[in-house]
Amino acid sequence: MSFGVRTAGPVTTFAVTELTVDVTGAEPLRLLAGLSGSGRFDDHVVYERPGLWTFAGGVLGEVVLDDGVARTRWAGAEPSERSWSGAPSAALDEAFRACPFATWNAYGWIAFEFARPADRPAGQRLAHLVVPRTEVRIEGATATVTSVDTAEAEAVAAFLAAPGPLRFGSPAPVDVRVGGDRYRSRVAQAVEEIAAGLYQKVIVSRRLPISHPVDVTATYVRGREANTPARSFLLRLGGFGATGFSPEVLAGVDGTGTVMTQPLAGTRAFGRGAEVDAATRHELETDPKEIFEHAVSVRTSQEELYGVCEPDTVQVTGFMAVKERGSVQHLGSSVSGLLAPGRTSWDVLDALFPGVTASGIPKAEAVAAIGRLEEPRGLYAGAVLTISHDGAMDAALVLRALYSDEDGAWLRAGAGIVTGSTPEREYEETCEKLSSIAPYVVPAS
Repeated sequence: MSFGVRTAGPVTTFAVTELTVDVTGAEPLRLLAGLSGSGRFDDHVVYERPGLWTFAGGVLGEVVLDDGVARTRWAGAEPSERSWSGAPSAALDEAFRACPFATWNAYGWIAFEFARPADRPAGQRLAHLVVPRTEVRIEGATATVTSVDTAEAEAVAAFLAAPGPLRFGSPAPVDVRVGGDRYRSRVAQAVEEIAAGLYQKVIVSRRLPISHPVDVTATYVRGREANTPARSFLLRLGGFGATGFSPEVLAGVDGTGTVMTQPLAGTRAFGRGAEVDAATRHELETDPKEIFEHAVSVRTSQEELYGVCEPDTVQVTGFMAVKERGSVQHLGSSVSGLLAPGRTSWDVLDALFPGVTASGIPKAEAVAAIGRLEEPRGLYAGAVLTISHDGAMDAALVLRALYSDEDGAWLRAGAGIVTGSTPEREYEETCEKLSSIAPYVVPAS
């Protein structure tokens, strides 16, 4: 079996410095957030998965995908720009095939509009990924620093060994109960379109602007301390910042070619006391609307993996297990398979994106409906991902997140609309989801 990302053209090699640091007793969250806030790196990504925290700092290589234009720059080469059409995943595949480095890891994000070829806003940024100059990986009590810059590696290692006092500001909770009337009217429109047979399910979201500048790094720390995500992230790339606590893995491909996705659908509040949580859990597990919403999402994920995996290897495990994610609990399942010969991790991303639990069913019709019902989403319901030269990929669905650019900061949350949905209940669901991050937003000092 062959899979992964292939490279072509001349290979550039760099002398690499690798240092290890004993971080016994330190919290990886605070260490890497402290490194993020240290000012050493303008562009950086923090990415957490179970048992592994990664920091990617600086730019050794970069791929930026705008609508119709792909820009690349690699250390030691002139920046390039070319036009593209067709699938954005194919444009990214082509860009990374030309990566001149023998080995590499890339980190970054892709926007929801990656999946909207017909009506993207002109010039919209669809993806931004970097191959970092310096990486930190923390597993257990050991941090490994790898860099093409020896002085930078030594400085980062010294910081990790003795970070000094790490202080992060106090939250000022954001009121989530605004904009209800407009959102309820969107839900009512979606219910009418479902009744007319236009689609089976659509996720309708609402944007919640924050009236003051925010400290994205401190918000990451405060929010992560209160959440139980499947993945977490903190990033700043090209002046755009975001942090979030992803409830589900959109796509995973490991070194053996095993593909995995974890659709979550069906939601109730969590964290309101043992008795109330038990009652809402029972309600979640027995509500026909929530069970239907989850079952059709799992079926869609299976069908998508059939297209890129050996069909007889596709399976569902842990069907409809309850997953506790911060202020909410969901019905969750895992769908996996073995990558088919000739397929790559980019094919997996193309098959699974956008996440069924953040778009709808059928996807094409649901994505078109979202274009009618909402303003552009950007990173919301997109993905933060890491991908490597050997084809390994890990992509987290971006929900429960805060976003920040030169124009301000905002939150966003949505709810799955199906037959039987009511505008008031779906509005309440967005409030429940926003409560995974709104109480932990730290104002900029």
